[in-house]
Amino acid sequence: MSDKKNVLVLCTGNSCRSQLMHGYLEQFLRDKAIIYSAGVETHGVNPRAVQVMREDGVDISHHTSNHMDEYTQVPFDYIITVCDNAREACPVFPASAVQLHHNFPDPAKATGTEDQVLGQFRNVRDQVKEYAQNFAQQYFSS
Repeated sequence: MSDKKNVLVLCTGNSCRSQLMHGYLEQFLRDKAIIYSAGVETHGVNPRAVQVMREDGVDISHHTSNHMDEYTQVPFDYIITVCDNAREACPVFPASAVQLHHNFPDPAKATGTEDQVLGQFRNVRDQVKEYAQNFAQQYFSS
């Protein structure tokens, strides 16, 4: 595969779920794809998302929270929406892009003690990691 594929991960605020997916896809598809993540809105990168990814050996502290409008000119090969809200608000991208969807729970809405909230973040992180591994194997195993 000579050309890298462009992959966009979309979420509501580009602060948690899309950032987790962005981090794992960069790890799994290093030399095969350029990963972008964006939101219907921008909420900044959630510090707990950075923390739970660091626990799993992935550094997303340099990530930024971007608005999907910034990428309208990028020819995406894959668009992954990671929440129902993003899928409903997703702009029309070129029909050539493969569009995939999985509604992950929003860890930013977790309540309870700090340990309970971090537990929710870890749970969602693990779900996202499994999805990212499956995506990489299904679409990039050559």
